[in-house]
Amino acid sequence: MTTRRRYDDGCATAYALDLIGERWALLVVRELLFGPKRFTDLRTGLPGASPNVLSQRLRELDEAGILRRRRIPPPAAAWVYELTAWGHGLEPVVAALGRWGAQAPGSRGEGPISVDSMMLALRSLYDPERAAGLAVDVVVNLGEDGFRATVTPAGLRLAREPVDRPDVVIHTDTVTLNSVICGRRTKEEVLAAEDLVVDGDEAVAMRFLTLFPFPEPVA
Repeated sequence: MTTRRRYDDGCATAYALDLIGERWALLVVRELLFGPKRFTDLRTGLPGASPNVLSQRLRELDEAGILRRRRIPPPAAAWVYELTAWGHGLEPVVAALGRWGAQAPGSRGEGPISVDSMMLALRSLYDPERAAGLAVDVVVNLGEDGFRATVTPAGLRLAREPVDRPDVVIHTDTVTLNSVICGRRTKEEVLAAEDLVVDGDEAVAMRFLTLFPFPEPVA
């Protein structure tokens, strides 16, 4: 890490930026918050990062102790990257930046968004008051990637894991789901266009989609 530019500032914030302030570094962290990934999976979530730049960021984050590389035993037999316990401490930082960025004038979530980024947005925007009295298991299928979203009085739990008998299954893609959460398209519109398909109780699915209010932009 001696070749990297530093702020040479005694402030802890400056030192944190020494570690994660390079382009793509914090987005690599974002992509690993829901679990380990292979290099190819990270490339899918960060298509704008070249293989060389992504490799460099992974190496730097590994050297800093923010993530580590390990081999999964057979039958998978693959190398994956995962956050350390210290690296996972960046989740509230990533979530706060997301909420802050959502308030930027003109920010309505346009453009592509990765699966993990979309699910992190749901976790960040979740409003427990809107979920009062609701206890459901929802499967959110975004293409080939599926998440279990469990709503209970204790809060929202999101994980990549199977569900035997979910209350409802939502099939869509990240761009469509993001457009609904951001208010650019209505739930009724995406249902009519079949950009969002519901298996199970449609009323439960529609209420689930109201649990993530998008912040109003600053003046």
